[in-house]
Amino acid sequence: MEMTRLKNGKLRRKDGVWDPLKRSAVDKQQAEVVQKTPQSDSPSYRLAYVDMDFLCREELRPVRLQLELLKTEMALAERGIKSTVVMFGGARIPEPGGEAWAARNETQKRNLEQSSVYYDEARKFARLCTEYAAKSDHLEYVVVTGGGPGVMEAGNRGAADAGGPSIGLNIVLPHEQAPNPYVTPELSFNFHYFAIRKMHFLMRAKAVVIFPGGFGTLDELFEALTLIQTKRMEPIPLILFGEKFWRSVINFEFLADFGTIAPEDMNLLHFAETADDAWKIISAHYEH
Repeated sequence: MEMTRLKNGKLRRKDGVWDPLKRSAVDKQQAEVVQKTPQSDSPSYRLAYVDMDFLCREELRPVRLQLELLKTEMALAERGIKSTVVMFGGARIPEPGGEAWAARNETQKRNLEQSSVYYDEARKFARLCTEYAAKSDHLEYVVVTGGGPGVMEAGNRGAADAGGPSIGLNIVLPHEQAPNPYVTPELSFNFHYFAIRKMHFLMRAKAVVIFPGGFGTLDELFEALTLIQTKRMEPIPLILFGEKFWRSVINFEFLADFGTIAPEDMNLLHFAETADDAWKIISAHYEH
């Protein structure tokens, strides 16, 4: 918490609460310049909250989970962001004219290059969201993506096209790239825990828009769909881009016919082919 020194020398927290205790940041700085001795050089002497070896111990997992939840939540709250539009989709989908860098054969190359239409639509959709977000000084309907390439890049890029901020929620993976260059730097976050990242995707979501993708995209789709179906979250618009793709991947009607989902569960899904289609669904839901 930032401190303010008043004219009479008294210290108050930024929120106006009196706090006479010494700041942790000051002790951290003092501990770094303490005289070097065998005792002060011992790992046991490190302040617990700056001891990375200690914080990474298995027993500290509950603390790390809490820190990942708090850090992003505090940053978004301080920014004043009230709601988001979540965009999921394949990292391997190139922009039009771009190289299908993930293709392993000619069939994949052809499919991925043809899928570049989704990059375009994702970019247009994010621009529409951000233009509307400008009405609230970019506090509502802020675009959030996984922060990576492909559809995620298109989402952050579309927000940048409209001159607005966007959020990127990256995660550490063996072959993961740096955040795409269109994420607003101060809204670019990195996670170790998938579970906490998923919470941040949905905690402010007014809509979830899902473009063609792989296992990660499917995972996020079913996470959101299950939470809505079980009424653990509000029935927000859940929009699938590319009806032919999604009906080829998942036979939703079979699940309903077989009885493992209720027929009315089909109403939780919407399909769209263009950015305008998707925005009309969201507008109708919230009666913009």
